[in-house]
Amino acid sequence: MRINRGLGGVWAYIRSAPGTYVWLAVLFLTTVAMHQMSPAFEQHFLRQRSTNIHELSHNPVRVLVASAMWIDSGHWLPYVVLYSVFHASAERWLGTARWLAVCALAHILASLISELALLMAIRDGMASSSAVNTLDIGVSYALAGVIGVLTYRIAAPWRYPYLLAVLIFFGLPLAEGPTFTDLGHFLSVLVGLSCYPLVRGRGKAWNPKETLAAPRG
Repeated sequence: MRINRGLGGVWAYIRSAPGTYVWLAVLFLTTVAMHQMSPAFEQHFLRQRSTNIHELSHNPVRVLVASAMWIDSGHWLPYVVLYSVFHASAERWLGTARWLAVCALAHILASLISELALLMAIRDGMASSSAVNTLDIGVSYALAGVIGVLTYRIAAPWRYPYLLAVLIFFGLPLAEGPTFTDLGHFLSVLVGLSCYPLVRGRGKAWNPKETLAAPRG
């Protein structure tokens, strides 16, 4: 009986965030497909779906969509945890349309701005010209944007330690030895924070103190 209840709870949670788990299912399928490729073909295949300077200048819409359907690590299970904790929480709170808007804005804007910064670095001689074909795929920009917008899900004053932790986590790599992906992640967080208009009217912010004080049945 308890097992059935547990499975029922898991299924109810999945149904409450359909976009999150459809996206996870796509990532599972593409990861399985990637494991069937030879290393050389995999790099060629993924580079054609990368939001690098070369592909963005020729097929911007296609690669902006396709790059969010693959993960270059080849490890799918960690994303089950990350998506369930962050994406599912945001989708259940904001609704699928608003959650997807945050994901799209973070992914697109961070990709474009970070690649523009890389292009400027190439033109200034600070980066190799071969960087126009660098591999840049994955879902981390959208994830960082959602982590940013979830700041508003937490009631004050609890949201401020959360925000500080997020800024430190994404800001330290940018301060220590910045790469265009570090810049993209930090920009994604800022995009998420700028999505405050999308969170208006989405109910009362979560208060950890009230949760801890609630009677247990």
